Amino acid sequence: MKGVKCKRITRCIGSVGLYVPGGTAVLPSTALMLAVPAQIAGCKTIVLATPPSRDGSICKEVLYCAKKAGVAHILKAGGAQAISAMAWGTASCPKVEKIFGPGNQYVTAAKMILQNSEAMVSIDMPAGPSEVLVIADKYANPVHVAADLLSQAEHGPDSQVVLVIAGDGVDLDAIEAEVSKQCNALPRGEFASKALSHSFTVFAKDMVEAISFSNLYAPEHLIINVKDAEQWEEFIENAGSVFLGQWTPESVGDYASGTNHVLPTYGYARMYSGVSLNSFLKYITVQSLTEEGLRKLGPHVAKMAEVEGLEAHRRAVTLRLQEVEATVTV
Repeated sequence: MKGVKCKRITRCIGSVGLYVPGGTAVLPSTALMLAVPAQIAGCKTIVLATPPSRDGSICKEVLYCAKKAGVAHILKAGGAQAISAMAWGTASCPKVEKIFGPGNQYVTAAKMILQNSEAMVSIDMPAGPSEVLVIADKYANPVHVAADLLSQAEHGPDSQVVLVIAGDGVDLDAIEAEVSKQCNALPRGEFASKALSHSFTVFAKDMVEAISFSNLYAPEHLIINVKDAEQWEEFIENAGSVFLGQWTPESVGDYASGTNHVLPTYGYARMYSGVSLNSFLKYITVQSLTEEGLRKLGPHVAKMAEVEGLEAHRRAVTLRLQEVEATVTV
């Protein structure tokens, strides 16, 4: 109303910690996915933690990306101990206010425990071992489906891949044959094979049932490799990131399409979003009233305070209104 002005202002989170895994694979892409939005947001202190190799060195590609994106500190540590160091601060590692990044089950557990501790730190989301759910119909190319399943399985033995067959006419034997053939040819085939051992296939009678299952599972990555995939977008309720159509492999989101690849796992896509620029920002509300604004709004505020029995709240308004009335009378 006239005389009452409200707005919301944006401020960056002052200090942030970025976790870049490095146990079995180097991940400069994750350094970019975290450090670039932190730099754009204007975060003043950016700490990047990543496990060193056996000789104590850090992957040169990760270091290069970190330097280009404005990272101020490199913590040569991985696992839960790296998360703890950033949360509490050490003699050589600045304490941060929010921790970002994917990791194994121990990294994820450390993040979730520390956000509920006296460390006074928040986290982006639970982002643990990688997942993909692929919905395929009879029009999907078995070679593509197999490649998409393996692209997540190769992350590590604790990854999970799920294939959902939508409707009739899908050649599951061809898909399974391709998975086996491609897995045997992969340098990280042993990891992929272990991940496949606890993965599974779901048979859905149609796309409605397939999407319903996916919404229950809430995958980190959802690939919809079916005819006219775009028409199913409105039915998706829970997913970290979605890849529509036969020409959209999950790999493009990992590296270059423009979306962020740090995403919620283990069903947390039901209530968490993936990392974005917003993740590095906080919002402050501001209100400003004129004398006229207080005259209009004040009586309603006083009544609410009276109902709640908060007399000091009521008087903070009524005493001002009395002053206004006295001035008007004079």
